[in-house]
Amino acid sequence: MRRQAQRSSQLNGTSVVTEMKSRQAAKIRELGQSLIDAGFVALDQQCEALGLSRSTTWTILRANHKGSGLSAAIIKRMLLWPQLPPLARSIIVEYTRDKLAGAYGGSRAQRHRFFARLSIKSVRHAEPEEISPSWVN
Repeated sequence: MRRQAQRSSQLNGTSVVTEMKSRQAAKIRELGQSLIDAGFVALDQQCEALGLSRSTTWTILRANHKGSGLSAAIIKRMLLWPQLPPLARSIIVEYTRDKLAGAYGGSRAQRHRFFARLSIKSVRHAEPEEISPSWVN
């Protein structure tokens, strides 16, 4: 029984969790690349574009998250920032939608708490109907 559980948690020799975390890191790296593409090359420029502190921006753009990825509070701060570049905003919305759908792991209860903390209805610049998964309704 134990071997069967191990086999079911692997995908082509890579664990499912590792695959999810890799996907999550790739999406966060995509956010960093969108800032560079928009002309925000230096860290000071990037933190100004995201509306975050230097240390938070640096941590995010390293995309080396071991745990749960971007928090709801950080996502909300970025989406509420009026100077956030449009491409970066769309990547953050995609990231949030994927996270709520479970693409990066997390139980249903964890995703529900994330959604509650996000309070996406108060975020003016995001499109709540695009982010809200069917399991919340």
